[in-house]
Amino acid sequence: MPPSSLRQQQLVATDETVTLIPGLPNDVASLILAFVPYSHQSRLKQTCRSWFLFLSSRTLVFDRHKFNSQSDLLCIFPQDPSISSPFLFDAANRACRPLPPLPCNPSTYSLCNFTSISLGPYIYLLGGSHFDARSFPLDRPLPSDSAFRFNFLTFSWERIAPMISPRGSFACAAVRSLNQIIVAGGGSRHSLFGAAGSRISSVERYDVAKNEWVSMDEMPRFRAGCVGFVAEESGEFWVMGGYGDSRTISGVLPVDEYYRDAVVMQLKKKKKTDDHDDGDGGAWREVGDMWDEWERSRIGKIVVMEDENRGRPDVFMLDKFDILRYDMGLNRWLKETTIPEIRPCKKPLGFIVLDGELYVMTLLKGSDLNETRRSQQHKRAGSLFIQIYHPRKKTWRYLFTKPPFPQPLDFGTAIMCTVRL
Repeated sequence: MPPSSLRQQQLVATDETVTLIPGLPNDVASLILAFVPYSHQSRLKQTCRSWFLFLSSRTLVFDRHKFNSQSDLLCIFPQDPSISSPFLFDAANRACRPLPPLPCNPSTYSLCNFTSISLGPYIYLLGGSHFDARSFPLDRPLPSDSAFRFNFLTFSWERIAPMISPRGSFACAAVRSLNQIIVAGGGSRHSLFGAAGSRISSVERYDVAKNEWVSMDEMPRFRAGCVGFVAEESGEFWVMGGYGDSRTISGVLPVDEYYRDAVVMQLKKKKKTDDHDDGDGGAWREVGDMWDEWERSRIGKIVVMEDENRGRPDVFMLDKFDILRYDMGLNRWLKETTIPEIRPCKKPLGFIVLDGELYVMTLLKGSDLNETRRSQQHKRAGSLFIQIYHPRKKTWRYLFTKPPFPQPLDFGTAIMCTVRL
């Protein structure tokens, strides 16, 4: 069974004898509280004991799901989560909430290139690359097999079963119909180094109910720095881009050989007569090059917009200032749109999908802002400038907000994922 705590068991249900709002039945009061955005719930918990218990219970989770009042939130890991707290960002209400830091290991430090993914009311943090004070040489990064998940009921991190193969910079996707997570490829590349590091081709899946990892068929080639997603309609696990072999310039400087293709594993679909499916996959098939060599050297930032009816997902890539959409039939990236406001910022842009829209984020300093009334309010502390694109409506909108992070944010190394609560 997955890890649990006594406090979590105590928060399964609220006391029916406790009145939530005087003068109202508890079912009506619970409905009112269920529509409060998640980012504001931490302040409401301090109102009284009955509100604290209800806002910390599974009843609230079920009510928000039942009445479709869930909040789509962005979880941002600015740096090593054991020393820098991650943040939940509610773009709709322009509110943020810090999460507790990851449990610290005194022997390891500078964790990066891990993967965060949400599945149900949990955020999972898997693998990564770090330095270990017990290893030699000390300046050689090592891949990590550690795995954690954040429990929003207890508001704490829980350690889960470690991965079979340690890895960082790997493909990861959630199979929501099976309540499982699949990881593929990866290596030991650290953000401090532009090249070198190990590569692997192993694939494994995590069963949430059993809290165990099981090996699957390996990919045809070593592949790290890749992106993965699951197409629920066809039952396929896709792994795109990344790098494998490397070469050296003048026999000294290592340079990566980036892939322009993708590989696909056919996952076994659940049979109607079975109550459970083991999730084992079939053989891998290779998909040809997705672009010509002259178009780009490597794959850009990828986001996947899942279909609510579990149909074929929409896959988008940020290529410099253009947003491209992947056409599975043509095996080509087609231009969708161009970012309308190109700000004078040399740092990488953040790219994420949230509530059916594409968010392109730029952290601007005070000197980068135009002399307007809106920008004057954020000029001293800087501003988080977000350009939001709606793929179906083909429209853009903009958002300026104060950054929730006490330290500078680099979207080139920050890890982000979305969660619905």
